[in-house]
Amino acid sequence: MNTKLLRLADLDRLLDTLAEDPESFAEECRELGRTLDADGVALELPDPRTWRGEQASTEGSVDPLRVAIDAIEIQSREDEAALARRVEFARHRFEQSRTSLGLDDDDFYAEPGRLARGWDQLKRGDHGEFEHPELLRRAAEWHALRTELVERNLYLVPINVERYVHGPSIKTDLCQEGFAVLYRAVDGFDWRRGLLFRTYAVHWLNQAFRSYLYNHGSTVRVPVYLQKAMRQVNRARYELGDMDADPMRIAEITELPEHIVEAAIAATRSNVSLDADLARDGDGNRLVDLLAGDEENADPYSVELEEVTLEGGLERALAELDPRESKIVRLRFGLGGKREHTLAEVAKQLGVSVERVRQIQVRALKKLDTPNLRRELAPYLN
Repeated sequence: MNTKLLRLADLDRLLDTLAEDPESFAEECRELGRTLDADGVALELPDPRTWRGEQASTEGSVDPLRVAIDAIEIQSREDEAALARRVEFARHRFEQSRTSLGLDDDDFYAEPGRLARGWDQLKRGDHGEFEHPELLRRAAEWHALRTELVERNLYLVPINVERYVHGPSIKTDLCQEGFAVLYRAVDGFDWRRGLLFRTYAVHWLNQAFRSYLYNHGSTVRVPVYLQKAMRQVNRARYELGDMDADPMRIAEITELPEHIVEAAIAATRSNVSLDADLARDGDGNRLVDLLAGDEENADPYSVELEEVTLEGGLERALAELDPRESKIVRLRFGLGGKREHTLAEVAKQLGVSVERVRQIQVRALKKLDTPNLRRELAPYLN
C-alpha cells in the first residue's frame, strides 16, 4: 500500500493552477496522475466527519433522515468547484491506471462486494485476494470524493421530492431513488460551465422521481409512452368538455396517432379487487361471489378472464413467421408443451443441415424483434 500521501489542500493548489486553462485540464490531470504514480504518491482520503457536522438527536423526530441531512454542511460555490475538480482528477487517474493494466469495468467489478472487501483488506496492510492494490487505491480515492460531493448535496432530495409524494411509503422509495441518482449527476457534472451542482442535479432528481412513478405508480405497469399520452388525452377531454370524446377528435387535438389515443384510453381502466365489497356499506357481496357460480370450480379465476394471455401473444407472434420458421422456433424453444430440441435434432427432423437450421432460427428471431410483435409479449417480459 502507498505510504506517501498528498494532502487534499495541496492537491487543490495544483488543480487550481491546471484549471486556469480549462481546455487542457483533463490532459494535465492525466499527466499529473502519471507523475504521482511514478513517485508512489496516493491521495489523502476525505474524512466524512468534516462535513457531516454534529447531528442533533433524532429521538421523537418525525423524520430522522431529514435531521441527519440537515447536519451536513453545504459548500460554497468555490469549494464545490474545487471538490468537483478533485473528483475529475481522481476519475482520470483511476481510468488511466486501469487502462495501463489492460482491465475493463467487467474485470474490475466482476464479483459483487469484491471491491469493498479488497479495500478493507488493503487498509489493514493486507493485499489479500486483490491482484492490483494500486488500482484498488485509485478506485477508493475516486469513490470517496464522489461520495463527499453526493453527501454534501443530499439536502436536494427531500426538497425536490415533496411535489411527487402522495404518502409516507412512496416518499421513502423516492428518496432512495434520489440518493442513488446523485452519483450519476456527479459523474456528469462539469465544473467548467460555472453552474452550481444543485442546478444540474435537480434535472437528474426529477427524472429519477418521474421514472419511478411511471414504473411503480399503478398496480398494472403501463409503459411510459402511454402514461405521457394519457395526460395529453385527459387534457383534450377537458378542452372538449366530453370525457367520452371520440378518439379521432382527441387525436386531432393532441396530434397523436389514433391508435396511441385508443391505447391510452384503454390503459386508464381501473383495477378492482375480486375480494372487494361491491357496495359502499360493506354488505358482504363481493365480485368473487358473482364469478364463482360453479360450485364444482370454486376458483373464480380462469385464463379466459385475461384480455391478453401469454399463449395468445406467442401464437399471434409466431403467426407472422412462415411455417418452417415457426416450426423451428417451436421445436428449439419447447413451445406448445414440447421439450426444447437441439439444432441437430431439428436438422434431422427437417432433413437439412445444422447450419441451415441455425440460419433460419436467426432470421425468425429477427422477424420477431419488431415493435408490433414485442408489444404482444411486453406484458410478460417486464
